[in-house]
Amino acid sequence: MDFYDLDLNDLVLDALDDMNFTETTPIQEHSIPPILEGRDVLGIAQTGTGKTAAYLLPVLSLLQDGGFPKDSINCVIMSPTRELAQQIDQAMQGFSYYLDGVSSVAVYGGNDGIRYEQEKRSMQNGADVIIATPGRLLSHLSLGNVDLGKVSFFILDEADRMLDMGFYDDIVTIAKALPSKRQTIMFSATMPDNIMQLAGKLLTDPVCVKLSVSKPAEGIRQEAVVCHEPQKIGIIKSIFGETKPQRVIIFTGSKVKARDLAISLRHSGYNTGSMHSDLDQSERDRTMYEFRTGKTDILVATDIVARGIDIDDIQLVINFDVPHDEEDYVHRIGRTARAGKGGRAITLVNEKDQVNFAQIEEFLGKEVGKLPVPAELGEAPVYRGKEMLERKRQAGTKGDRRARGRKGRGRQDKPKSKPASKRRGGRKGKVS
Repeated sequence: MDFYDLDLNDLVLDALDDMNFTETTPIQEHSIPPILEGRDVLGIAQTGTGKTAAYLLPVLSLLQDGGFPKDSINCVIMSPTRELAQQIDQAMQGFSYYLDGVSSVAVYGGNDGIRYEQEKRSMQNGADVIIATPGRLLSHLSLGNVDLGKVSFFILDEADRMLDMGFYDDIVTIAKALPSKRQTIMFSATMPDNIMQLAGKLLTDPVCVKLSVSKPAEGIRQEAVVCHEPQKIGIIKSIFGETKPQRVIIFTGSKVKARDLAISLRHSGYNTGSMHSDLDQSERDRTMYEFRTGKTDILVATDIVARGIDIDDIQLVINFDVPHDEEDYVHRIGRTARAGKGGRAITLVNEKDQVNFAQIEEFLGKEVGKLPVPAELGEAPVYRGKEMLERKRQAGTKGDRRARGRKGRGRQDKPKSKPASKRRGGRKGKVS
């Protein structure tokens, strides 16, 4: 679909023309119309699908069309990290280039007192759009620096990542400071139970736009090494012995592993940085700067950088631990082979993680090639992922049958009461 097929403001379309944006992505095609209609939206789509434009373009169009309070905050956009907030702010500057009447301010931690005062002043002067991390906005809110009483749009970007980082209570607290009559838009890459719980608390009769997880880019050479857990560090050093590491990200399943692995690699002479939730904002900024500028060759990280952070020219991604599911796998290895370039992804699979990796292979529709463990590291386990996955499913099926049998032999359940009547719906928008 062409952006001109949507009811966007002409000045927003002019900015899109300057940026050579013509065709919508699926998430934009299905999200923009209901947002323009005033509906709440729950969007489930992975990073790189155009989610930022999916909410910024219609909200900017509505703000430019007018009818909102002057010198008041009209939109709050929540971001899990400072880096993503900065990216949203950059997109905001581009999309609003011709909108003289729409102002914005990015609000995030890790800055000095001067920046804090600038944020406070901008919010008190009534910036139309606030792009904020939860902790920083909550700080301003608790000190009375910001009035959110006239907000019309509440947007949560990368909502699952915010909950993973422990911001659930902060988000709920911020939401309580907003008018009950508002439009709420939530985007998430995954849809776990806590996301559905938060959506039920914040959204009213939402349009749900869910895109299936895309397969990894064709340019990624995917490989795996089946190994014992103690062999992993030796395997990584062997890989780096074949090719000097440059622009490498290693993903681990915990911050403890990220820290310990980075220390081990540094002791072995590799320029290595680590990125995890125990670092304060200034340490994160320094780590990302050193990696982006090539001062460090290897970044060991938890999933905090798997989504929402654009790092170009990554040559190799190593999964030190198998991701929990196929969505996390796609997010991680999607850091390489960007913009049509090639890349390589290697996953280290211990015995415990063979079932999870078999599920990932099932999603991919192919078996990932297995590299041998270097002979000097000893014998490797045999890969029985498919067999173990099938046994797990059979065991689950038998358990379900036994549960149904026990239920059938017991007393009959009392009739369930009729479900409560559905809430009144609004105008229908497109739903994928």
